[in-house]
Amino acid sequence: MSNPFLDQAKLNPMQRKAAETTEGPLLVLAGAGSGKTRVLTHRVAHLILDMGVNPWNILAITFTNKAAAEMKERILHMCGETAADAWVSTFHSACVRILRREIEALDFSKDFTIYDDDDQGKLIDQILKQKQIDAKQISVREIKSKISDAKNRMLTPAEYRKEAGADFRTEKIAEVYSDYEKHLKSNNALDFDDLILKVIELFQKFPATLERYSKRFRYILVDEYQDTNHAQYILVELLASNWGNLCVVGDDDQSIYGWRGADITNILEFERSFPNAQVVKLEQNYRSTNNILNAANAVIDHNEGRKRKQLWSDKGEGDKLQVEHLSDEKAEAMFVQEEINTLCRAGCQYSDIAILYRLNSQSRLFEEILLGSGIPYKIYGGQPFYGRKEVRDAIAYLRLMVNPNDEIALRRIINVPKRGIGAATIDEIQQLANAHDDTLFGVILDCDQYQFSGRSAGRIRDFAVLMEDLISQSILLPMDEFMKFLLERTGLMDEYRKERTDEAKDRLENQEELINAVARYHVDYPEAALSEFLINIALVAEPEERLLAGGDTKGTVNLMTIHSAKGLEFKAVFLVGMEEGLFPLNRSATDEQQLEEERRLCYVAMTRAMEKLYLISTSYRMLYGETRPSTRSRFLAEVPCELCESKMEQAQERTFMSRQKRDWEVPPGGNANIEKLHIKTPLRTKYYTGATGVDDSAILQRKRQYEPAMKVRHKHFGEGTIISVKGNGDDMVLKVAFPDKGIKDLVAIYAPLEII
Repeated sequence: MSNPFLDQAKLNPMQRKAAETTEGPLLVLAGAGSGKTRVLTHRVAHLILDMGVNPWNILAITFTNKAAAEMKERILHMCGETAADAWVSTFHSACVRILRREIEALDFSKDFTIYDDDDQGKLIDQILKQKQIDAKQISVREIKSKISDAKNRMLTPAEYRKEAGADFRTEKIAEVYSDYEKHLKSNNALDFDDLILKVIELFQKFPATLERYSKRFRYILVDEYQDTNHAQYILVELLASNWGNLCVVGDDDQSIYGWRGADITNILEFERSFPNAQVVKLEQNYRSTNNILNAANAVIDHNEGRKRKQLWSDKGEGDKLQVEHLSDEKAEAMFVQEEINTLCRAGCQYSDIAILYRLNSQSRLFEEILLGSGIPYKIYGGQPFYGRKEVRDAIAYLRLMVNPNDEIALRRIINVPKRGIGAATIDEIQQLANAHDDTLFGVILDCDQYQFSGRSAGRIRDFAVLMEDLISQSILLPMDEFMKFLLERTGLMDEYRKERTDEAKDRLENQEELINAVARYHVDYPEAALSEFLINIALVAEPEERLLAGGDTKGTVNLMTIHSAKGLEFKAVFLVGMEEGLFPLNRSATDEQQLEEERRLCYVAMTRAMEKLYLISTSYRMLYGETRPSTRSRFLAEVPCELCESKMEQAQERTFMSRQKRDWEVPPGGNANIEKLHIKTPLRTKYYTGATGVDDSAILQRKRQYEPAMKVRHKHFGEGTIISVKGNGDDMVLKVAFPDKGIKDLVAIYAPLEII
């Protein structure tokens, strides 16, 4: 049979078969880089141009608005405006269109509101207060995540409660879930999960409505089918119930979202769910060389739960994989930096290069090394390490240890984690500070001298005790030990431990990486003060304009997690941190399903590379501030030796452990750039002592003898650090922290103090 449009299309034999197999259920197993989007769009064009199908009878579903827009644009380009009536959208957009027409049957009005993430959080928080459930014990984020998971599995509140059994925590979440649903109904609102669930409910309760839509959509196409959850599977099954012309496209080997509800069995058991289904495998890869593909094939072949396929390419064998085992994570980052320079000297652009890692927290050292060597980079799908909220919160506490007059830092953390000190209380503290010519921190430390309203006094007193404790320990403990103490004592880590969500795990890992950053700086500069570490951070965390300097000609190196890399491609890929416990993660060691998903992640990472693929592991890695031995990832052992080579062959293991000072590392004693880091507050101007250079002339004229953060020696108490200075002349009172004696209030003219 002649198909004029397909006859002109440049499709390989299997792509063409997938495009022209239009009747009945069809599973297109599209391997990485096999041109699945091209197949999908040509299939729609074939239906319209060759078969005369009315576009109104076609439904094409994908997962992101960007992918849907791209697909629609391509179809319109091939078919013209006649294709505009085809439904090309995401699952949620398609369901909204249906619900706007039909939802009144479910006792909602057509002008229903769709609650976003923030709206959901506020509603859950309201319910927690009504039910007197402590949000510190069961966080809003955790409840929101559990409700979403229940809806994806199509569990009602009653079913979720039954599944909980005798588990007290899950039972409480079930109670909130029940009230949450009642509030949504009374507010004429739906959340994003409801958009799919309500369409399913509509179709199941009203068969005539289902028949109308299932008859309309004669041809249904679903992209990224391996990422569908149970509710999406049911929806697709219902819509395809009349004609049965369902084409799903996906790759079980790239199913990497099980943690957010994706059900791989949807694609693995497609033929069982849809009898008489045909299967077409797209195995020709247009992206990578055969050495890369053969290595990826060898790794993924160790998974049991998969449909077999073998990727191949007509691009030749290509370079062998570069497999390197280095001493530690610093050596790893510096090796990558050197290789990037080598690649660029050979004509590669920065934008052609990606550094892929399993955890967000791994970006920190690469950011520092790349910045120090002048290589521009960007964090794809995330923020730079020192810009992440959980890291900035911890750093704000550190800044207060060094400079108690840093009002910006104080305002940031005074209620982080939440301790009941809201905006009204802060305003009250500010008014007292203004009235007594004091700082916010000074008022807090002397809170017993003031009358605060309501329950504010107790909360401020608790915060003052916390800060005094931290300041004392910052003097007593080595900075790496103090970093751990701070995160635990403030409750910053515990806040995320209690959440029990994937986002909270990421934030905890970033906090642990901050501990590593402090520990490594302490190893490199054992005599350095905490203030010097903060200066180092400030120089690393430069504005984005500096990070992207030079990007006009070569672009920027791409840093991203493997999850963020799906769907992308680069000429050169560095897959770092390939060690047991990190990749694969520890939690997959005893769970075969999780281990197979980790292996699929490895397959996804490897198949991002077009020409050069580096697989890198280390002998030691710093975890929670301690250097520990590490073991090479099992995935490395699954790569055939004949496909690999190493620059370390014939030589001793490479190490960069010797301290190599670079512009971005600030050694004790300061740096010419430090003068930019003066910290100013609205009430007073204070500078780090001995670390930030000399005051300007205006400040010199009003400079006092004693300043916060100044080191002093007392005749009886020993060495200490000034926390605050109050009054002038004979009335000057110093608050000084002594490591072994605690915090003392001393009258300056009488105290036997010597400035160190």
